[in-house]
Amino acid sequence: MSDTLLLGIDVGTTGCKALLVDAAGSVRAEATCDYPLHTPRPAWCEQDPHDWFDACTRAVARVIEQAGANGVAAVGLTGQMHGLVMLDSSGEVIRPAILWNDQRCGPQCQQITQRIGPQRVIELTGNPVLAGFTAPKIEWVRQHEPDAFARIAHVLLPKDYVRYRLTGTLASDVSDASGTSLFDVGRRRWSDEMLAALELPARWLPQVAESPQVVARIDAQAAAQTGP
Repeated sequence: MSDTLLLGIDVGTTGCKALLVDAAGSVRAEATCDYPLHTPRPAWCEQDPHDWFDACTRAVARVIEQAGANGVAAVGLTGQMHGLVMLDSSGEVIRPAILWNDQRCGPQCQQITQRIGPQRVIELTGNPVLAGFTAPKIEWVRQHEPDAFARIAHVLLPKDYVRYRLTGTLASDVSDASGTSLFDVGRRRWSDEMLAALELPARWLPQVAESPQVVARIDAQAAAQTGP
């Protein structure tokens, strides 16, 4: 059996799953740790990003212990899309994440579409502006929670917050970025036009890489929390 082990982490809507496989693709261990959904109002759905990271560290520690592993060669991340995670200038979470299935942002979707034009939105982002996407969530925070909006220094998607906690790196991939209503799908980069129309600074957004690219390494603190 191969000694090269690969770790997959899925930051799902109801739990974080860790899967450890060897280079031949054989599953060596798997574990899932759940976390709650919060619905403070009808049609709202939020989660505490700290719960994702806590579940991630516990699930990863379990698979490493189950497999008797001394380390992994590479880590891949996937997870729920579209959610809004806002960090302040110290890298701290500003408010609970607004999830993909939250439906509060219908008016903001209409406002963004009217501002840019429905055809132009699709030309730039490949999709209409939908309530599940990230941009209308940001606009909702601007309109309804201005104090929180004023503190924003970074905007991340759910799995990318976990990556940030594991590595200290602010990054995303083109797949997740394509579901934000802020990404120019054809040019595979954040859309200057969308950002300008919404008056959002590009510095808030993470670097974007193709899905197979290596963008970071697990830092010592995160390694100590998850195992050898």
